[in-house]
Amino acid sequence: MKTYFQDKLKVNIYDSRTAMGAAAAEDISAKIKELLAEKDEISMIFAAAPSQNEVLASLVADKSIEWNRINAYHMDEYIGLDSSAPQCFGNFLDAHIFGLVPFKSVNYIKSDATDPDEESARYSSLLAATKIDIVVMGIGENGHIAFNDPPVADFNDTKLVKPVKLDEVCRNQQVNDGCFAKIDDVPKYAITLTVPMLVSAPHLFCIVPAPTKAWAVKETLTGSIDEHCPASVLRTRDGAMLYLDPDSASLL
Repeated sequence: MKTYFQDKLKVNIYDSRTAMGAAAAEDISAKIKELLAEKDEISMIFAAAPSQNEVLASLVADKSIEWNRINAYHMDEYIGLDSSAPQCFGNFLDAHIFGLVPFKSVNYIKSDATDPDEESARYSSLLAATKIDIVVMGIGENGHIAFNDPPVADFNDTKLVKPVKLDEVCRNQQVNDGCFAKIDDVPKYAITLTVPMLVSAPHLFCIVPAPTKAWAVKETLTGSIDEHCPASVLRTRDGAMLYLDPDSASLL
C-alpha cells in the first residue's frame, strides 16, 4: 500500500483490486460507527457500477454495521429504462447491497418517471430534507462523478439533482463494463445528483479500479481542477479519500 495527499485528497494505492475494496470498506465501516456513536441515524449515497463490486461485497459481509440506522440514496439513474431492467442503478444496488442488509430506508430515483424534471425535483426535496454524511462513489472513464460528464458538470451548480444528456465516452463505458451489449442499447439521458450535492457530504470515499480508469485517475490527480475532469473537484475537499488498484494507478 502507498498513501499520499494530492492537495486535500488522500490517495491510497493497493496491490490488488480485492485489497483495495476490502480496505475501503473497512474505512467506511469505521466512519459509520464513529458517526453512529454521535447521533441516532445517518444518511449515505451509493454509486452503482461494477467498479464498486468489491467494496459493496465487503460492506455487506461486515456484520458489525447497524444498517437499521442508515438511510440510503443513490446518485444517478437512467431515464427511460423499464423499472425491472437489470441495468437500472436502483436494481443494481438492490442486488449488491440495498436488498441484502436492513437499511432504515432506501430512497430510489425512478428510471421510468415520465417527467425527468419533476422526478429531479422530487429527489432534490428528499435530499434537501436530510444531511448526507457519507458518499461511496467512483470515477468514470471520462472523469465523471455520478453522471456529471464534462459537458454538463458544473462545480457551481445551483441544483441538487438534474436531468442530463450522457456523452459518448460515458455511454461506451456502460458497454465496456458489460452492462449493455451495444452502444445503441444505452440510454442517452439520465438523472444525476450534481457535483455540489455530491461533495457536500463531509466524508467522501471514492473507489476506482481497472485499467480503463487510468486516464481519469491521472487527470483527477495531476490535471487542472475544473470541469474537464469533474472528479478533480475531490482535491478541494477535506475528508475525501481515493482508493486505487495497480491498474487504475498505472499512469501515475
